[in-house]
Amino acid sequence: MIKIIVTSLNPIKIEAARLAFSRAFPQSSFEIKGCSANSGVSNQPLSDQETKLGALNRIKSAQLLESNADFYFSFEGGAEDKEGLLEEFAWVAIEDKNGRANQSRSASFIIPETLRHLIIHEGLEMGEAADRIFNDNNIKQKGGAVGALSNNLVTRTDLYVQAAILAFLPWLRPELYLGGKNT
Repeated sequence: MIKIIVTSLNPIKIEAARLAFSRAFPQSSFEIKGCSANSGVSNQPLSDQETKLGALNRIKSAQLLESNADFYFSFEGGAEDKEGLLEEFAWVAIEDKNGRANQSRSASFIIPETLRHLIIHEGLEMGEAADRIFNDNNIKQKGGAVGALSNNLVTRTDLYVQAAILAFLPWLRPELYLGGKNT
């Protein structure tokens, strides 16, 4: 049985890893578990670079916490202010027990000014800001801000699954990825 560690206890991230792995490898049996890994970045990363670093750091942290996994999945949501528009996205990092690793970035979307103000000017994390705007509680473990904004046409899980499958490309087509090693 393949052992998968997700670098978070957030059920959205665990479910995204489960869906991505089961779609990529439908014949494989696996067990999946979350762990509370440290990102080493802000609670709300505010650049593409910081967000990607958070995803990579979570993998390293999880490997120290759970050293016997076959795969590590990391999801790090972030935002970047571009000319007064706040773009929201996530980085997904995957590493296997042999050190083969890859990353992918999710689709992105522009959030409304009301959310941008709470994040940029009041220092709230996206989930906290979305909870306030949508009068919800723990929206980041539901459909996420993207779910609330899109009337659940696109959820946080949807964003993460697609990016995780794309991060799996070296395992799906190892003959095209320099012997399967892509970092």
